[in-house]
Amino acid sequence: MFHSSLVKTVLTALVINALCSPGFGQAAKGKATATGLKYIDPTIGNVAPLLNTNRPIVHLPNQMIRMFPKRQDHLDMQITDFPMLASNIITPQMVFSIKPSKGAVTDTAWYRRLTYDHDLEVTEPWYYSVKLTDDDILTEYTAGEKTGIYRFTFPAGVEKNLLLSHYYKNGDFEFRDGNKIVGTEHVVDMIHDQQGTAYMYGVFTGKPQTGKKDGEKDWGKYTVSGIPEKPKKMEGERAFASYGEKDASVVEFRYAISFVSQEQAKINFEKELTGVSFEQLKNKGKAAWEKVIGQVKVEGGSEAQKRSFYTALYRCYVRMININENGTYFSGYDKKIHEDKKPFYTDDYTWGNYLALHPLRAILDPKREADILQSYVTMYQQSGWMPEYPRPFGDRPGMFGFKSSVMFLDAYRKGIRNFDVKTAFDGILKNAEQATMLPFRNGPKGDLEEFYYKNGYYPALHPGEKETDAFASLKPGQKRSAVAITLGDAYDSWALSEMAKELGNKEVSAKYAPRVKNYKNLWSDKYNLFMPKDAKGNWIDIDPKFDGGHNGFDYYNENNGWSYMWNAQQDIAGLRELMGGPEKMEQNLDQLFREGMDKSKPVFWEKWPNQTGMIGQFAMGNQVTFFIPYLFNYTNSPWKTQKYTRLILDTWFQDNIFGVPGDEDGGSMSSFVVFSAMGFYPTTPGIPRYSITSPVFSKVTIDLHNGKTFTLIAHNSSRTNKYIQSATLNGKPLASLSFSHDDLINGGTLVLEMGEKTGKKWAMQD
Repeated sequence: MFHSSLVKTVLTALVINALCSPGFGQAAKGKATATGLKYIDPTIGNVAPLLNTNRPIVHLPNQMIRMFPKRQDHLDMQITDFPMLASNIITPQMVFSIKPSKGAVTDTAWYRRLTYDHDLEVTEPWYYSVKLTDDDILTEYTAGEKTGIYRFTFPAGVEKNLLLSHYYKNGDFEFRDGNKIVGTEHVVDMIHDQQGTAYMYGVFTGKPQTGKKDGEKDWGKYTVSGIPEKPKKMEGERAFASYGEKDASVVEFRYAISFVSQEQAKINFEKELTGVSFEQLKNKGKAAWEKVIGQVKVEGGSEAQKRSFYTALYRCYVRMININENGTYFSGYDKKIHEDKKPFYTDDYTWGNYLALHPLRAILDPKREADILQSYVTMYQQSGWMPEYPRPFGDRPGMFGFKSSVMFLDAYRKGIRNFDVKTAFDGILKNAEQATMLPFRNGPKGDLEEFYYKNGYYPALHPGEKETDAFASLKPGQKRSAVAITLGDAYDSWALSEMAKELGNKEVSAKYAPRVKNYKNLWSDKYNLFMPKDAKGNWIDIDPKFDGGHNGFDYYNENNGWSYMWNAQQDIAGLRELMGGPEKMEQNLDQLFREGMDKSKPVFWEKWPNQTGMIGQFAMGNQVTFFIPYLFNYTNSPWKTQKYTRLILDTWFQDNIFGVPGDEDGGSMSSFVVFSAMGFYPTTPGIPRYSITSPVFSKVTIDLHNGKTFTLIAHNSSRTNKYIQSATLNGKPLASLSFSHDDLINGGTLVLEMGEKTGKKWAMQD
């Protein structure tokens, strides 16, 4: 339950967010951006509205090593320690830690929190530094692919210590040859029902005194900065390296991580760090970021808009990560070590990232997207199931549905086919025919799936009715999500049917085509929403805005019925007809953006902590809703898409620590920002077309992998001139506000004439 103090803090934060920065809302003239690097600020969004916060991650694009200081969030002015690897950036989940200290090595030194000042902190994608104020120690960090270097500058004439520890039980360290250390971390991920092993090989500079201490004990109360701490328990062995008062003030710890073995960690170390200085690794990291960020250049807009835009683009490279270690990798899908020169990518949430992150990568880096899809195929071959939430140690039981089918179809139709297409199809077909649809569970189908296949909807329970399905009852907090599953499968089945059609498999295409319309089985004319039915086909009369247990898991999932009202991306024309035509659909969209909570904000958010970033009942803070503002393009008033996408960016994506309205999930929400700020969006992944909206920049240039360039020009664009008056693509007038992926990838110029007038008539999209 949320306490009143927390609610007050959240509401205060939202007010500050609205006042602190012009964000996307202030357009201005400007020269073309030569590089976007200077605009990236990883601290944007580092305080969450309610749930998971965004982290200031130091890493190379799509690489394994990711680091950020361990603290609650940006407002926590004490750092617990510094990890060597953040294997999960959301929860977060960390592996191995290091921290500096002065003076004698004491047991409580490992627990002592480090004070710092944000004004003495530097955070860049490739480099981090902070001045620890109480200790007067400068801590610096830079990352490689499988390696990292910490550099500590101590005051002159003090004893200097580097303290290493574990985050999990039974970890161990072993010193070798004086200044070298190897470590093992036994990772237990209780949230994701996974476990695995990470290995570390590290080297300290100079000739330190080294030692270890037992960590498997409870320590009593002690005081940090005058605040008594509760007794805590250190997990695993602790190790330290100490330097005398006369030793150099600057010491480094250079290390590599492996999921394969200690020996492989050493190989990773030697490959990346032999003869490489801190500055050289830092400069190499900056060059890697320059390469990917430099693909998109913008002109016009405000400094704040560029900061929000390029920071969002940076976040789109945090997932997926390549865990192939110089031709060797450990797979959590068969628990074996494999020899393979191809990249092996993991760490993804298809349910959130199929929407915009995978489509964005299909534009900016189709070769990497092909390698990612092949990694999915390999994971299927190794485990027997096509993963949906792949993690380093296996497939996480995640949200409902099989969005991998949409992901594969979308890439295939965009010409990305350098992966084992046949095996990929076999995998998504197996999931559709044999896997459970229940959220937060992996495994074979059960009676509920058989009911769905026969009746065309997932059966729901009445409020208070006891769960009757054995598999569903295994996780009592995670309910059936019956409406959400029905709507989700209609899209998944469409993707499978369309993929079968692409491959000439008429039998599978015909089998799954009827399921595309299953969403209609739960449309209630009474409520003008999708509503649950019981196993007898009777409507369950609930309040779709509030009923269904915490987070609505009984019927919806993480969002209420107003959000799920639009979940028929595969058949927007059919949804429009179901609602009564384009005028009625437009009225429903209008009402969505003005519909009230009906309860106080504390009560609403206690029920729906994921449903943040609200404009009416539209919730920008969760993936379910991302495409909704673009649905006005499917009515007679496309100008409202332009109105609302600008409003959303202006309101919820400002360039400060509160500048992300919800659980970003490592690129899903950021990719929405990148697309929308550029002026177009993939409304239905699987259909290789983009809906056009009002860009926040006067010019956007995308350097494509094939050597061509796609340019979008918005003449006279400003805060008030945000409505599209006319549009041409390569000199030819557009009838509707859309264009194809081929139009983009073949290069060309989209020109928009902008003005204040609304109501321009365009052909409706279908």
